[in-house]
Amino acid sequence: MGKPYAVITGASSGIGAAFAELLAKEGYNLMLTARREERLSKYAKALAGKYGVDVRYIVADLSLEEECFRVAGATEALPVRIFINNAGFGECGSFLDTPIDKELAMTDVNVKAVQIFTKQMLQRFAEAGDGYLLNVASFAGLLPAGPRMAAYYASKAYVTSFTRAVAYDLKEAGSKVYVGALCPGPVNTEFNRVAHSKFSFWGISPKRCVSYAYKQMMRGKTIIIPGLPTRLAASATKLLPLSLTLRIVAKQQMRREYSQQDMG
Repeated sequence: MGKPYAVITGASSGIGAAFAELLAKEGYNLMLTARREERLSKYAKALAGKYGVDVRYIVADLSLEEECFRVAGATEALPVRIFINNAGFGECGSFLDTPIDKELAMTDVNVKAVQIFTKQMLQRFAEAGDGYLLNVASFAGLLPAGPRMAAYYASKAYVTSFTRAVAYDLKEAGSKVYVGALCPGPVNTEFNRVAHSKFSFWGISPKRCVSYAYKQMMRGKTIIIPGLPTRLAASATKLLPLSLTLRIVAKQQMRREYSQQDMG
């Protein structure tokens, strides 16, 4: 059968690119997908040359349902052992002001694409007897709500809830297949530019985030939270009244928006 493959969505930058680097270093062949062909092509060639693995790519817009099924179909002949559901983006601002077309596309990528790939790949992994699927969620998905990023926080809450439930189903069935959710706090990627925001405090590097996530995934951890400060914050929010949590989140989001405006 040869070396197994890892499939990574949103692989042209940020967390997705960091996962591609790490898994190539671990000896996995790769199937990468993203929307930007020029960047994806250059990165695939660089990884293949550096690590001596087979790196394939497919350009796709995962906000479109048919594109998700096309990507899933393109991996059917490959011995896939790891699938990283990483593609996603956000939008920051008052719900009254944010564009509905971007929000709906975000929901399609952050929710619908995640569900399609999870269903497709876990059924294949179950038939094969094992496999690893990691859904990239967010610390936002551990919070009760996110004023000024309402749709984004809701989409990531879906991912964490969905992943927990699927993991329970697999455990009940006695399956060796793994599914988990990565819930990072601030990570220094292109997310801020796309979401029209800027973190009001320092984030961790994609490399550090991915290194921790991979180790926890291999250990079978369902909800993965990189960084001690983020893990402490996740615990603290469980103790706070809902009204106070919402005020804190709203204040942080407004700081991010103002920071972005200051940058021009």
